[in-house]
Amino acid sequence: MDSDDRVLREEMLRREVLAGNEQAWRIWYGETFDGLYQYVLWRCGGRRDWADEIVQETWLWAVRRMRRFAPGQGSFLAWMRGIASNVIRNHFRRQKRVLKTSQPVENAVGESANAGLRKSGSEKEEQIAAVLDALPDRHEAVLRAKYLDGLSVAEIAASWSATPKAVESLLSRARDAFRDLYEKMCGKHV
Repeated sequence: MDSDDRVLREEMLRREVLAGNEQAWRIWYGETFDGLYQYVLWRCGGRRDWADEIVQETWLWAVRRMRRFAPGQGSFLAWMRGIASNVIRNHFRRQKRVLKTSQPVENAVGESANAGLRKSGSEKEEQIAAVLDALPDRHEAVLRAKYLDGLSVAEIAASWSATPKAVESLLSRARDAFRDLYEKMCGKHV
């Protein structure tokens, strides 16, 4: 579907959704859910529990702000990913506050109860998610396009109106930034 057709179709779906047409919501949900979930799961470092919560909150935000969606500015999936990025950032801010404000509680064997909580789930997944969240938006976007969306450098260049050389350079800088930030934040080599 070309860009003009997508815009017309999404404008029609938006009007139907705002008019209360549940079938229009089901269509958008069915077409968008997998792409949104994969994006959020990737940004959460594979943590399905976080991804489930964030995707649900993203849909709630979308329902409340549907009037702000402008199909001419980008696709519904891109809009949803933008909302999800903000929800993810808020999630990590809350996580940092909880870890900073919680005092270690010693359990019966002398181990910090909080240490056990922090180790639940995959520590590496949490670290990857934190690093992705800390990257500049452009670096995260090119890594997502390459490794999540599976686009070639040429496809990324075409969709971004950039040269393949510029995308290769950005991709290289993004990988370096990810590696450096991971090592800095986690004290480990990728």
